[in-house]
Amino acid sequence: MQFHSMHRPYLSQRTTVYAKNGMVATSQPLAAQAGLDMLKQGGNAIDAAIATAAALTVLEPTSNGIGGDAFALVWTGGNLHGLNASGPAPGALDIDSVRRAGYERMPRYGWLPVTVPGAPAGWSELSRRFGKLPLTQVLEPAARYAEEGYPLTPVLAHYWEKGFRTFQDQLQGEEFASWFRTFAPEGRAPRAGEIWRSADHARTLRSIAETDAASFYAGDLADKIDQFSRQHGGFLRKKDLESYRPEWVDPIHIHYRGYEVWEIPPNGQGLVALMALNILKGMDFGERETAEAYHRQIEAIKLAFADGEAYITEREKMPCSVEDLLSEGYAEERRRQIGTSALTPTVGEPVGSGTVYLAAADGDGNRVSFIQSNFMGFGSGLVVPGTGISLQNRGYTFSLDPHHANVLEPGKRTYHTIIPGFLTKGGRPVGPFGVMGGYMQPQGHVQMMLNTIDFGLNPQSALDAPRWRWVEGKTVEVERGVPDMIVQELIRRGHDIRIATDPGGFGRGQIIWENEHGVLAGGTEPRTDGSIAAW
Repeated sequence: MQFHSMHRPYLSQRTTVYAKNGMVATSQPLAAQAGLDMLKQGGNAIDAAIATAAALTVLEPTSNGIGGDAFALVWTGGNLHGLNASGPAPGALDIDSVRRAGYERMPRYGWLPVTVPGAPAGWSELSRRFGKLPLTQVLEPAARYAEEGYPLTPVLAHYWEKGFRTFQDQLQGEEFASWFRTFAPEGRAPRAGEIWRSADHARTLRSIAETDAASFYAGDLADKIDQFSRQHGGFLRKKDLESYRPEWVDPIHIHYRGYEVWEIPPNGQGLVALMALNILKGMDFGERETAEAYHRQIEAIKLAFADGEAYITEREKMPCSVEDLLSEGYAEERRRQIGTSALTPTVGEPVGSGTVYLAAADGDGNRVSFIQSNFMGFGSGLVVPGTGISLQNRGYTFSLDPHHANVLEPGKRTYHTIIPGFLTKGGRPVGPFGVMGGYMQPQGHVQMMLNTIDFGLNPQSALDAPRWRWVEGKTVEVERGVPDMIVQELIRRGHDIRIATDPGGFGRGQIIWENEHGVLAGGTEPRTDGSIAAW
């Protein structure tokens, strides 16, 4: 793969990092270093990914936590493996329960949107199947940072303060007191350069490590989760935790201009990215910075999201198949709907039917694309007392419409926003990529793939490039780096263009590619405290 830099770097003057023996790319420097330490201690990329992910629950709690979900794509032994470590709704939670509580749709915070956390089981399963080091060694950096404390970086402090103010305004009740004790011990959010520590996090991480996550799902930690839920009218029970198992899945892919782009199958929204790319591969692109290039990408992602919102849920409960949605005939049908003007997206009818991302690679050819989240920043606002376990609010995406594909059902997994990506060519790995950030993620995947494959940008330039984000209807946000002449032309085509003032809505990406010489080439996100640790 041949790369070049953008003529006009955006947001940063970073350069692509090259290394041979190993690399970890993520949004927090200390977490990246924790992963690299595993490689230097004789571990592989899987160990590095787990160590980084666990460290991020401490080092970036504004985006993920021990009580969240995770997904992974792992290249090892010449094959790509997918792990779905997302948890289902509690067995006692149904539509009537939500409506009896006075809600017409799933609420954002509190116990109702809490689903079974899958991340600890995901760490354990990855370690068991592919890791080289004991989990006690792999999780120790995370536990040590929690116990000894660490200084907040500026971007982290910004989102911590933002989360604190939101919770201060919206969360009332004793069930939320533990969150404030844990994450605002001084009665406010910690500031950049200040030390934050949590002995509760440290004890929990070591307990998970020592028991291969059994304490979380069937032991003392499970008892504490169950007790806290019962105390405040929640539905999550120890039996929900005991019955949970992460699932190994076959990744799905499309062929795109000589490459294979891979995603986790539903219940994840990676299918949206593949549907959009399937539409776009039938179009020719010249230069990146043209109104036509932006217009076509925006229109394709709108059509793909319309189908995703209507059809994506647990795979076996989808009203149409993944194969139908990714068929060449359906892609051509959707492609024909893209004209010169902005459209309002509609659902098609196929025939027949706050997140962290990291990438890790080692010198032995193992590659990991890993993503983990609590959803909406800190998640539900609930922290299990004495544990540091911040519970996710992933159930917010369930529908209460009994006719919707993603309707809430006991024990069902919801439409999931977090998605890892992977790129191969001719059956050989190119490498992991991903962009965290809710519904920005498929849009980020599409833009990363076009930047890399169509426009030939190197990993860092592909991440530095200005981004766009479809919001709804004909509304699109663009970063300030998008040229004004392109903005004006998109407006003339009927797009409702808004210039964003906060880069936080455009996701945070990481890329590690392997070039033709077997050398690792990595890029990290300039919109946050992104870092690459390499050797």
